Amino acid sequence: MADEFETDPLALEQQVCFALSVAARGVVAVYRPLLEPMGLTHPQYLVMLALWQHAPLSVRDLSRLLQLDPGTLSPLLKRLEAAGYVRRERDASDERSLAVQLTPGGLALRAQAERIPPAIVERLGLPLADLRHLHAVLTRVIAAANRATGVDPDARPAQTSA
Repeated sequence: MADEFETDPLALEQQVCFALSVAARGVVAVYRPLLEPMGLTHPQYLVMLALWQHAPLSVRDLSRLLQLDPGTLSPLLKRLEAAGYVRRERDASDERSLAVQLTPGGLALRAQAERIPPAIVERLGLPLADLRHLHAVLTRVIAAANRATGVDPDARPAQTSA
């Protein structure tokens, strides 16, 4: 039976896509109770991370940075705007472009968010070195997948954080 498992190219447990999918769902579940008191979902948290690091950003640049299509990003921004964390306004230098700015409430939320990465490390119970190694490997996987699907790495840079 062990030989059959090792040689079956369709064994579920051998599939990279399965491991990534289950790991992603599991890690997002670990984030959920930390984000709920902040009124954020995990995708909204990713938007806020990008803005805390790079704001102001055009919707187009935010979409590229997060590797999300604008149709997925737009409802996230609307909910963050309704929560009072961001403001979308026309870019003064290009009226066709929407700029996303953090509000004072969005800026203040960062102080709470700074507690999340160490809490995630603690809850996962994995050595920080392992998590950093995993991050490096996943960054290479993202780049490889982008190459395999013809995604221009300059148009969609991979930016991740714990």
